[in-house]
Amino acid sequence: MRLSSKTTTLLVLAALIALAPLFFPSSYYFRVGSLIFVNGLAVTGLVVLTGYAGQISLGHAGFVGIGAYACALAPVHLGLNPLAAAVVGAALSGGLAWLVGRPILRLKGYYLAVASLGFGALVSMVLANEAQVTGGPDGMTVPDPGLRALLKSAGLDLSNSAFWYAFSGGILVIGAWLALNLYHSPTGRALRALHGSEVAARTVGVDVARFKLQAFVISAVYASLSGSLLALQNKFITPDVAGYMHSIELVTMTVLGGAGSVIGAISGAMILTTLPQVLTVFQEYEQVMLGLVMMLVMIFMRDGLLPSLSRRIRGRGE
Repeated sequence: MRLSSKTTTLLVLAALIALAPLFFPSSYYFRVGSLIFVNGLAVTGLVVLTGYAGQISLGHAGFVGIGAYACALAPVHLGLNPLAAAVVGAALSGGLAWLVGRPILRLKGYYLAVASLGFGALVSMVLANEAQVTGGPDGMTVPDPGLRALLKSAGLDLSNSAFWYAFSGGILVIGAWLALNLYHSPTGRALRALHGSEVAARTVGVDVARFKLQAFVISAVYASLSGSLLALQNKFITPDVAGYMHSIELVTMTVLGGAGSVIGAISGAMILTTLPQVLTVFQEYEQVMLGLVMMLVMIFMRDGLLPSLSRRIRGRGE
């Protein structure tokens, strides 16, 4: 029986996550792996917004910051468990995305990118300047949700890094499954239609404004959950998580791997998360080499690294 592309993608992703620890020489690699999954979750949301709907956001780190600080602030002020706080942060991000998206998604091209950039900058400024609440530039600690202790009481004792690797990897698989299901749904077909041409999509009855807003809200929820995962595993958070450069990194990861492909965008997250670790021996030239890699991919593989390689391999096979 032939497996569908969606099932194959999920099986490959789950297998890579499960088998990679067999080749880890130290616990440090669990940490790097969990960071890949955190970034992979955020770029999966950007696949929905950019790859499916064709909209560009340069301020998505703002939603990452909201999710991260929700896990730090809600336990202190509302008495919530950090996991419940992550859900509150996702709901808040979705609500803000709906409010902000209604006016800015009327814009197109560079205007939309600049408007979303302004939102991200505003969130970053609030987090940095409201020191009495957020701790300011010094950041603040994040309470332990107690999941690892719960597993230990059940007889499963994992190291801290191994636990967050497994937990973040499981969340990423669920996020990828939801995004792939969306791709094959009527909503996904509508999003892809407006990506191709908003005029043509409107002609065949697609409510362009509504579907663009849906994609923006979904991607914001993904970004918020990514920030919550980062805060929970680091147990500390600073306003840098909502900064402009983080937004650019997320967009670059998405485009590098292939904005139209979930597994491609995740591979882009893997490359840009691990490459700085590999290039530590060339620390002085790290940014130059990263820039060179991105330039080469954009020039010779415009659809992204993974889709372009896949197409060339299939072409040779035929």
